[in-house]
Amino acid sequence: MKKDYRPLFHRPGKRVSFGAASYIRIFLIASLVITGAVYVIERITSDRDPLYSTVLNEYEDELGITDETDTVEIEEGEPVSKNTLVTGNVKRGESLYLILTAHGLSPADIQTLSGELKGKFSVKSLKSGQAYQIEKDPNGEFLSFSLKESRARTLHLERSPEPGKFHVWQEVLDYDIRLATLSGTISSNLSLELQKQQRYSLISQLQNLFSWKINFNRDIHPGTTYRVLFEEKWIGDEYISSGNVMAAEIGLDGQQYTAYRFTDSNGKTAYYDEKGQSLSGFFLSQPCNYTRISSGYGYRTHPILKRRHFHGGVDYAAPAGTPVYAVADGKIVFRGRKGAAGNMVTIAHANGYHTKYLHLSRFARNAPYGSRVKQGEVIGYVGSTGRSTGAHLDFRVVHNGKTQDPLKALRAAGTRTTVAKNEMQNFMAQLSVFRAQLDETGVLVADVAKTIPESPAALN
Repeated sequence: MKKDYRPLFHRPGKRVSFGAASYIRIFLIASLVITGAVYVIERITSDRDPLYSTVLNEYEDELGITDETDTVEIEEGEPVSKNTLVTGNVKRGESLYLILTAHGLSPADIQTLSGELKGKFSVKSLKSGQAYQIEKDPNGEFLSFSLKESRARTLHLERSPEPGKFHVWQEVLDYDIRLATLSGTISSNLSLELQKQQRYSLISQLQNLFSWKINFNRDIHPGTTYRVLFEEKWIGDEYISSGNVMAAEIGLDGQQYTAYRFTDSNGKTAYYDEKGQSLSGFFLSQPCNYTRISSGYGYRTHPILKRRHFHGGVDYAAPAGTPVYAVADGKIVFRGRKGAAGNMVTIAHANGYHTKYLHLSRFARNAPYGSRVKQGEVIGYVGSTGRSTGAHLDFRVVHNGKTQDPLKALRAAGTRTTVAKNEMQNFMAQLSVFRAQLDETGVLVADVAKTIPESPAALN
């Protein structure tokens, strides 16, 4: 068959011819193709071109890395402003108001905080030496205040995001209750013995328990024996404080004085001797541990005025600073300076009784005016304020507005009760347990070396 070499678009009867315009078009198309080819070749031969990198199987990632050996630049962001922490300890005579205003709070803020603190913290309980921490923002504005009230309790004050408002709460660490015993023979006095064992805080409980029988200043002497079973509060391996005395026995001049804690089926807790007799009546037998009675109730010649007059109380001579106890439950209705009586506390009790404590050197911090106090609670300390020739407590009892001989009143109102008959079996069972624990040499004060020593000054 004969091949046909006619143009593809040849139409029969037409003659094909090329003019100048056709040649120009062909030249332009060829130029564009050549230019494009040159561009592509230049691009793919450049070592900076992604397409060339792709051909070589190398390409930059989002941070410009092409190989695992490349050095990576680590950027540093702008430094973040930090809050400032200020720590310190409460100084003697320093108030919460002074501390907070010194760190940016206004008197109006303090007024607001006072309302928030009610029922949670008394500003009067602030003590020198307590540690605190204040947090401020980068601009120096107050954020929060934390006060270490004790090893187990911390008070927190925090400024609220809402203007003029604060959030107040207490952080209380959970502690374990452990039983411990102390026993020994006194070489000087019981206070020093307990200090050696770093358990001085037990002395006030023991004095209160045995005040009806033992004067700790006068009666305790070398050779006196003692055994005490008591609770302790611990957080981990850190000793926090001593708790309730559960049982105590003191051997003195051939006599054995005992005290055992017992809670009856009605939930009433009290201390009894081995026969089940209560250790406390309506009144304690004495308001303080004294060395002698320097002046009795009734008519006498006044040591300063040198005139015969009526003395409405009993003077208990005792060293200055000796703790003075409330002889019965009641409410403090007066606490302050009272002329010749000096510093005085008056407590109102049930059945129309009032007791008065004169010439005090100072008042107990935890017994403010208007507060309710328990029998045996410290309300002040022996002194010589007012019209006085030396350190002593002038103690008075008033019944329905009339003075009474304090010694007779304390004896008459101090009649003791006994454990109820239906409770006696439970009491005797508890007594047996306590005695076994006192005999058990394995129950000891744990890790005394890890405890923080107690001092008499720190406990006042």
